[in-house]
Amino acid sequence: MFAGMSMVQKLWDVTTGVPVVGGSVGKRVFSFAFAQKAPYFASIHPRFTVVEPNHVELRIPKRRSVQNHIGTVHAIALCNGLESAMGALAEVTIPADKRWIPKGMEVAYTAKATSDITCIAETDQEQWDEADGDLPVRVRGVRDDGTVVVEGTIRLWVTPKA
Repeated sequence: MFAGMSMVQKLWDVTTGVPVVGGSVGKRVFSFAFAQKAPYFASIHPRFTVVEPNHVELRIPKRRSVQNHIGTVHAIALCNGLESAMGALAEVTIPADKRWIPKGMEVAYTAKATSDITCIAETDQEQWDEADGDLPVRVRGVRDDGTVVVEGTIRLWVTPKA
C-alpha cells in the first residue's frame, strides 16, 4: 500500500484515513506532526487541508501570535505558511531518485491579510519528471473572501540522489 510513497504522504494518509480520527482531527494531528519536523513552522499554527502531489493547501489562523502592528497577518508569517505548503508539496511530489532544497523565494504582497489565510503551493508533474536544477513552485496566500494577499515563486534546487 505504501510502497514508493514519501513519509509525508504516508503520514497524511494514515492520520486522515482512520475512520474514528479522520477528517479534521486527523488533519490536525498531521499538521502538528509536520510542524515538529521543522519547528519554526509551528509558530504559525498551520492547519493542512489538502496534501497531494503537485498541490498542497494549509490555513494560517489569524491569531495574535501571527499579527503585526496593524492587526493583519504578518508578512513573514505568510512566507512561513507558503514555505510550509511548498515543503509538504515537495515531499509528496518529488520522484524517489531525486532530492530538493529551497533556493530562494520571491513574493509580492497584494492586499492586507485581514482574515485566516489559505496558503497554496502548486506545480505540474512534468516539472518534477524533467527537473535537473531549478524548479519553480507557484505559491499564493488567499483571504477568506477569495482575495489573494501574497503570491510568488519558491525556487527549489532539484538534483539526483547521490
